[in-house]
Amino acid sequence: MFDSTDEVLARAAWSRITEPRDRAAGVLVAARGAAGALDWVARASRPANGPAGIAPSAATQVLGLDAELTAAHWAGAVARWAPRLVDLDPRREVRVISRLGGQVLVPGDVDWPCALNDLGPEAPHCLWVRGDPGALSMDAVALVGSRASTSYGDQVAAELAAGLVDHGRAIVSGGAFGIDAAAHRATIAVGGVPVAVMAGGLDRFYPAGNAELLARVARQGVVVSEAPPGTSPMRQRFLSRNRLIAALAGSTVVVEASWRSGALSTAHHALGIGRPVAAVPGPVTSVASAGCHRLLREGADCVTDAAEVIQLVSPIGSVPDLSPEVAPGLLDDLDAEQAQVLDALPARASADVAALVRASGVAEHRIRSCLGYLELAGRVRRDGSRWRRAKA
Repeated sequence: MFDSTDEVLARAAWSRITEPRDRAAGVLVAARGAAGALDWVARASRPANGPAGIAPSAATQVLGLDAELTAAHWAGAVARWAPRLVDLDPRREVRVISRLGGQVLVPGDVDWPCALNDLGPEAPHCLWVRGDPGALSMDAVALVGSRASTSYGDQVAAELAAGLVDHGRAIVSGGAFGIDAAAHRATIAVGGVPVAVMAGGLDRFYPAGNAELLARVARQGVVVSEAPPGTSPMRQRFLSRNRLIAALAGSTVVVEASWRSGALSTAHHALGIGRPVAAVPGPVTSVASAGCHRLLREGADCVTDAAEVIQLVSPIGSVPDLSPEVAPGLLDDLDAEQAQVLDALPARASADVAALVRASGVAEHRIRSCLGYLELAGRVRRDGSRWRRAKA
């Protein structure tokens, strides 16, 4: 039997006993500690408690922990957890992750990413890590999107990742095909810090087609999961995993996503914990960007480059306006008459006042007033008795 008073082993055991986002488990562990919670489950699940699956005294002990969890909820929780107590020994999983050069992180460890605390009772019990655990606490942006990405989406994801690395951000994604892979590859290529969050155990990277890429992520950054080695990446675990992507990043950017893309769940998790969410617009005819356009209609910020993402996550006024400089238009900052006079001047030749009166339809005395202003503003210059546009 393993030492259940060991915090790492106790929390590793909870990562095996429960599925992600099990609120009852989070509440119980927070109230009693990982070891105390294990002891409570062991006592509450004894056969002597009868068909209800939980002793009345045990139910009484936990009923006040969370107003939303009734005796029926706790009985259901014990029924879920009890079968996984049989032959439970987290030392096996810990040995596996150690052989792979990884480790187990628990709350309170120096490298534990405190951003996960925003998930409350749905925070992971522990993290299984391969790579540099310190990368989990870096300022980061999540880049997520469709597995069936287009060349447009791949290019935008790569450009965003490279630009954000230049601004000192780690790039968080899910290790999948499509946008995730494009973001990871670009981050690695420019020497950045990639963070890949898995839905299954780290003893076998998934998808298998990205195994080499994920191994590179682990060498240059970190690959992390809340699931112990040996856990299969089922659909529900992917959806639950998305909350970790959202929590580990200061903001989430959906690069390309269809109407029902799983990337939208990452965006919704981010909104749920108060993180900024942005989307990249795509061609209005592309179903691959329908989910992004949906987010934009629902109020997500529109971003098109890394500078705009940095502005999104930075305090107001803390970064300069990084918008590209645009040359002023010919008639910018002029009133109606001034614009008429300047527009009436030939592009490359000169004109006298009489010609300007005919061309512009402005009275002569107003023409002279406008020309005086335009000359002071450096927009026109005298050419003898004639006038011409100043060179840009």
